[in-house]
Amino acid sequence: ATGPAPRWAQGVRSDGLPDEPALDDLDLPDAGEAAARERWAAMLDDGLAGYADDRNRPDLHATSRLSPALKWGEIHPRTLLADLARSRSDGAAAFRSELAWREFHADVLFHHPTASWQSLREVAPDDSWVTAEREAAALEVWAAGRTGYPFVDAGMRQLRAEGWMHGRLRMVTASFLIKDLHVAWQRGAAHFMRWLVDGDVPQNQLNWQWVAGTGRDAAPYFRVFNPVTQGRTLDPDGTYVRRWVPELRGIPGAAVHEPWKLPRAAAPDYPERVVDHAEERKVALDAHARRSR
Repeated sequence: ATGPAPRWAQGVRSDGLPDEPALDDLDLPDAGEAAARERWAAMLDDGLAGYADDRNRPDLHATSRLSPALKWGEIHPRTLLADLARSRSDGAAAFRSELAWREFHADVLFHHPTASWQSLREVAPDDSWVTAEREAAALEVWAAGRTGYPFVDAGMRQLRAEGWMHGRLRMVTASFLIKDLHVAWQRGAAHFMRWLVDGDVPQNQLNWQWVAGTGRDAAPYFRVFNPVTQGRTLDPDGTYVRRWVPELRGIPGAAVHEPWKLPRAAAPDYPERVVDHAEERKVALDAHARRSR
């Protein structure tokens, strides 16, 4: 007589797989060499004309979005340079400059492998960073896009949604973590590498060192990105912020960059600022001055 199948033959019980998230509102580039070449051809035809002036504007589609393709070898920088050599436009020159930075970072890391986790030069004293407990809290609100600074929060939320962030926002969000929240650059770089689909060790780590002022040919430590000024300049109508921070969609125009100046009812679900930028900028500069003495 045949009885019930033994338990081992009945399969492994599980809760099943979750439903795939709906990503209808995301505009993610297609993968593969053919798609990369198609995007590059479109950039050559239509995108280079305004690239020099508009590449830092996250509210515009002014960049190539080829960084994942370069990272994963779907297109080679020499291919791009060969095509750019046929143009004398300002846009072509600006694009070549960006590629040069990419190669520069790779060369620095080749000669200094420890730069992937160690500052090439120290610009702030050891006691300028927050305690471990405060660091964890700072990283949490920063990573979640809940700092109370809309331009910063929009960038961090785009990262979580798309695995990509506009290049200028990478600098602004990095500066905020290092110089407003006083968290060492290595912590932010590690977070980016976990989320970025174009996460490339030399580009990511050395860009973080550039912002921190610790790398080769880096921005001076006393350059602190003002998240409000950056937002008003590069997202003048607030289009980018409202795209990624839905709590602020009811605020028109550039006012979206300073919601704390409006009645609380204008954005009741948006968090208050976690720090005062002007005060934390002074703290960061004072720390640098102590190191310089």
